[in-house]
Amino acid sequence: MKASGISRAFKRLGPGLITGASDDDPSGIATYSQAGASTGLSTLWTALLTFPMMAAIQGMCARIGLVTSQGLTATLRQYYPKPILYGMLLFSFPAITLNIGANIQAMGAVCHMIWPVVPVPVFCVGLTFLLMVVIIRYPYQKIAMILKWLCISLLLYILVPFMVDQNWKQIAKDTFVPVIHYDKEFLSIIVAILGTTISPYLFYWQANMEAEDRLHNNIIVVDKTILNNMKMDVNTGMLFSNIVMFFIILTTGTVLYPAGIRQIDTVDQAAIALQPLAGKLTYLIFASGVLGTGLLAIPVLAGAQSYMLAETLGWAEGLDKKFAQAKPFYISIIISLLTGLLLQFLSVSPLKALLYTAIAYGLTAPVLIAVILHIGNNRKIMKENTNSWLSNLLGIITLIIMTVTAAALIWFLR
Repeated sequence: MKASGISRAFKRLGPGLITGASDDDPSGIATYSQAGASTGLSTLWTALLTFPMMAAIQGMCARIGLVTSQGLTATLRQYYPKPILYGMLLFSFPAITLNIGANIQAMGAVCHMIWPVVPVPVFCVGLTFLLMVVIIRYPYQKIAMILKWLCISLLLYILVPFMVDQNWKQIAKDTFVPVIHYDKEFLSIIVAILGTTISPYLFYWQANMEAEDRLHNNIIVVDKTILNNMKMDVNTGMLFSNIVMFFIILTTGTVLYPAGIRQIDTVDQAAIALQPLAGKLTYLIFASGVLGTGLLAIPVLAGAQSYMLAETLGWAEGLDKKFAQAKPFYISIIISLLTGLLLQFLSVSPLKALLYTAIAYGLTAPVLIAVILHIGNNRKIMKENTNSWLSNLLGIITLIIMTVTAAALIWFLR
């Protein structure tokens, strides 16, 4: 494909690519690094499992946003009992805030690792205010373009495994032949991977961004071409997300696991552990990717939370609006960022923040997936654009797996 063709294809990608890439945030990278360090290559196959699940659910959310011209929260508020809406908010808000905090801490730790003379809290404060300025100062289209370019930072993780010797035959076997160890440690890693990969905040963000895109592109009628373009965007984003996940597990599984490094709690620990084993360049690439993914994911997290709150309370909303046009919407973004930053100064460990986040996401996801399936098949809402049989099949499989995951999570926490 010529450069101009690649450029055109890149321009057609939007909310789906951003959503998929933001799923590989610093907290996700920490989870995937721990999976590789603790189990070697035994969890590589999960990347194949989660791709169709993510694509199906995010595709439903995207279709809902396109068809209704509003986010999931507004749809829940309009068509469903209030307890469902408030229940989703009750579980989602603390989880998203903790996720933001964990990501800010991870970015600050990585920056300090590269430039040790500057303390971690200084980096955390600086990064938080940088994100505030960008989100408030720039309109949606500019933010979307910035986020799309930040997606490129994830390509760094694909390079790392090729910098060390690999047994590609064994890698292929572990990718396509699932191995399951029936012990608490291994099953808890599977639960963590699923909870990190299929996160409720992505459902809200996807629907809202599709609604914003419809507004900006002045789409009056959602036809087959528009739906097909949306599907390509979502599938590309989810595939990209899972490829990156695969290569992070591969890197830590083939470098850290054989060296006996089995416990990774934060992304900076993963980067530090890689340096003596795979070289300084690998270490810097791994660390730089954390910064790019954090800058990509935190606006998605904060934006998703603010859209949810604005649609619940009937505020003016939208990243396309100026601050004066949607003050409560932007103030809620500022509050969520500052609250996340506050975790750094309250000595809340990133590991605990991630644990609590996983618990809240794990309990919320099955209920929200069931609601999304119902909306996607509700002709009153979706008209002729209801779910296909394949979307329903994959959605039901995802619901079952996430419900089992939630039950397993509760069992592990006994």
